[in-house]
Amino acid sequence: MEKSRNTLLVTWDNTEMSENALLHALRIGRQVNNSIRLVHIVEAAKAKDRLDEIKNEFQQRLDELSKVHKYELQGIVLTGSIFKRIAEYASETDALMVIMGTHGIKGLQKYIGSWALRVIIGSSVPFLVIQDKPGSKGRFNSIVFPIDFKAENKEKLKWAIYLGKYFNSKVYLFKAPVNDKGLVKKVNRNLTFAVKFLIQNNLDYEIHTARKSSKFARETLDFAIEKKADLILITTTKNISVADYLLGAPEQYIIANSNRIPVMCVNPRAAYINVGQFMWGSRTY
Repeated sequence: MEKSRNTLLVTWDNTEMSENALLHALRIGRQVNNSIRLVHIVEAAKAKDRLDEIKNEFQQRLDELSKVHKYELQGIVLTGSIFKRIAEYASETDALMVIMGTHGIKGLQKYIGSWALRVIIGSSVPFLVIQDKPGSKGRFNSIVFPIDFKAENKEKLKWAIYLGKYFNSKVYLFKAPVNDKGLVKKVNRNLTFAVKFLIQNNLDYEIHTARKSSKFARETLDFAIEKKADLILITTTKNISVADYLLGAPEQYIIANSNRIPVMCVNPRAAYINVGQFMWGSRTY
């Protein structure tokens, strides 16, 4: 039986970025009534002989944040590498998603995207990667949803509906242009599937098509900027390789965008996702 997943995990390292991630978690949590758990990961070597001290300091900070934000926050200290530990913990616990802050410094986008992608890969829950604190609007007004020929498009549709219904969002379906007849059928099949369930769940949407499939990531980001998107929803590269990290998988470019638009990344290997369980207009996920 599938475990109940209602907790937002926030990666916490006592930086401004992690505080921004917490603010995003609070915005979602207050709307959806989620539990929020801060996860502080410490390298084993640094935790040696002072793990209890680290835990006590973290608990004090957690108590302060709970009082400031008037929201009961949970917390846990884990040891290990953030590149493995957070995904492992998210997969084995009651996490609905992980919210992670990252620096979007001009000139370092490729490195930042690669760093974030290394943390995300292997997780069975999505990551919401943010750079800034939430905007003044207080909700996700517009969600950009790129659609290509891959079957994994269906996996991320759950999250467009989940967030869209709670935040009354408009979903912008951004279709990749393809010339191959077989791929055209697959893209259109994914588009039809998405439209069907957006209508089923009473969500507003628009359909747009990119111009050049070879620059789909770039055009997706330009489109998101044009629409003043509050979120871009993508899937990570399936079976990602070392070459993808070195040469740059398309999602790295989007994750580290210089316009600092939040990006939700859904791993195509997410084992617990079952499209049929949430697509029929119910608000019970």
